[in-house]
Amino acid sequence: MNKSLNITDILRILPHKWPFLLIDKVINIEPGKSGIGIKNVTISEPYFEGHFPEFPIMPGVLIVEAAAQAAAIVYAAGEIERITKERREGREQLLLEDSKESTFLGYLSSIKKMKFKKPVVPGNQMLIKVKIGASLNGLTQVIISVTVEKEIVAEGEIIIARKK
Repeated sequence: MNKSLNITDILRILPHKWPFLLIDKVINIEPGKSGIGIKNVTISEPYFEGHFPEFPIMPGVLIVEAAAQAAAIVYAAGEIERITKERREGREQLLLEDSKESTFLGYLSSIKKMKFKKPVVPGNQMLIKVKIGASLNGLTQVIISVTVEKEIVAEGEIIIARKK
């Protein structure tokens, strides 16, 4: 079943707030497995004031951060769904009210094989595809692919360390 989460749902899951919340919506979410984060890039983003005023481009590190936030939402949604099913047998609804600033989040531990293929500029809409991979000893692999208008602008892999 494909689900989507709006900004209100995201604010309940992530501890991030403006100006560091970098995800506007998550679509096609398969809790705990995969999803697509949406980031609408606007000229009013605070980093464009200095990066770069003559030719504003979104910093690569913030593209990676947006991907990490999308991954956190997908992962936390899976944990919330698992707990919800355990607590309310037979009810399949994702209950976000069970999670205020989710305890299921982790920390960005590693960035691997990251490639930036094209600049992201104001007016772009980034589709951030995340796929949760293997987990071992509290570390989880996440495969990411970022597209703008069906063209890959960044792709790679990140490792998330579970918060202890």
